Amino acid sequence: MSTGPTESLTTAQQELYDWLADYIGTHRHSPSIRQMMEAMGLRSPAPIQSRLKHLQQKGWITWQEGQARTLQLLGDIAAGIPVLGAVAAGGLVETFDDVSERLDLEPVLQTRGLFALTVNGDSMVDAHIADGDVVLMEPVNDPSRLRDGTIVSALVPGSGTTLKHLYRQGGTVTLEAANPAYEPLVLPAEQVAVQGKLVAVWRQV
Repeated sequence: MSTGPTESLTTAQQELYDWLADYIGTHRHSPSIRQMMEAMGLRSPAPIQSRLKHLQQKGWITWQEGQARTLQLLGDIAAGIPVLGAVAAGGLVETFDDVSERLDLEPVLQTRGLFALTVNGDSMVDAHIADGDVVLMEPVNDPSRLRDGTIVSALVPGSGTTLKHLYRQGGTVTLEAANPAYEPLVLPAEQVAVQGKLVAVWRQV
């Protein structure tokens, strides 16, 4: 577990951190940038992003810039990787925003911005990913650099998030299951937002 931050904060940084601690403690998930703006009485995201960068530099939080839901408080308040919701391994389902639990792993993993999803369904069983497993995902900044066949969590706007093998061909993306009972999902590339790539599978027995 983290030994906690060591550098002091400015008044503005402390105000945001205290609000984040209260929000995450109540809602069990991190807020959006817009929610932080409203709470701090700001009309622009720039001051929030600046405060978040300073909080991270000083060791008070971890945060993947541009992805508010990856924000984590360091120290005893919120140790571990957040379980952000559920991901379909069958069809498509909506992703849940609530964080129901946390995986308490080595602090070094936190620096990579990892997040966790609970698997719903059996479409990835041939990849040894079963219903109820928790998958650890690393955020993807440039999906075009992923190798074909990489297992990703992909968001199809208006439909939800799914866990599949990713293949690209021209302007088309194929999301392929690891179970012959499921047909591949073939979609225009602009309709698919790759959220993360698989790092590990956590199974409680």
